[in-house]
Amino acid sequence: MKYRTLGRTGLRVSEVGYGAWGIGGIQWTGGDDAEARRALNLSIDQGLNFIDTALAYGGGHSERLVGEVARSRSEEILIATKIPPMNREWPARNVPLGEVFPADYIIRCTEESLRNLGVETIDLQQLHVWSDIWASETEWVEALLRLREQGKVRYFGLSLNDYQPANSIEALRLGHIDTVQVIHNIFEQAPETQLFHVCEELNIGVLSRVPFDEGGLTGAVGPDTEFPPSDFRAFFFRGDRKQKVHERVERLKELLGEEAETLPELALRYVLSHDAVSTVIPGMRTARHVTSNISYSDGRRLSAGLLERLRPFAWDRTGEW
Repeated sequence: MKYRTLGRTGLRVSEVGYGAWGIGGIQWTGGDDAEARRALNLSIDQGLNFIDTALAYGGGHSERLVGEVARSRSEEILIATKIPPMNREWPARNVPLGEVFPADYIIRCTEESLRNLGVETIDLQQLHVWSDIWASETEWVEALLRLREQGKVRYFGLSLNDYQPANSIEALRLGHIDTVQVIHNIFEQAPETQLFHVCEELNIGVLSRVPFDEGGLTGAVGPDTEFPPSDFRAFFFRGDRKQKVHERVERLKELLGEEAETLPELALRYVLSHDAVSTVIPGMRTARHVTSNISYSDGRRLSAGLLERLRPFAWDRTGEW
């Protein structure tokens, strides 16, 4: 496992982290707690030291599993979690801050996450949605600073709305935010031009999420793939998106070869080939996922030539539905 610095926090984090939404048990089908524990422990055995979860993942179930495993280990495990929007709307709309992140709610959610995780301090607390219209408000800042003063949180981050990488820059420039989490993959390349230069300028840590595009970039989703109605992927791949993904992935397969033998390898190496990225957090629900994903943390990046050939795969999906 290779490690990178998480921006100005100075923390050394595994460049492949653990995305723990899937082990929450809601909105994702096909997993179980016993396998989740095996996967979490195996990832730590192989050098992973950064886990990203959220209070909303399974109503705290993901946090409880992560905390249970982390407390059982002697290694230092860095845990990031998130405060869900009070109005439970993803992505954030342009509504008053008080409907989404009032100060008492930020503190109450943080204390609930502390209980779920079974720890005294959260390494990285993030707001689970964001709109830069709130950047000039003081209430959210005062709440975060109070949590830090009380020793309940070490660092703070924003988890950005889907396909809105620039919708954070005003907040980042205020100096209170240490990390930003953003969708970044072969299809979603916008952060590279709209966000990463600001993060590098301000020394903000970057957490790249959804590197496999919810499974589309693994080749596992075809035109006839079916998901249970309660599964998040049934929503994500609604309409004609499965067909569109399939067509793009078939063209991507033509680029496989010496630099990446499989689509998952190509997807992860793509994200890790960008200097601004501190860690990539693929969702991992099984030990098999862990072994595969961590194997690509070997320091080898895609060549400039292959990165250039991947540029045309950028896919603007803002307002697609």
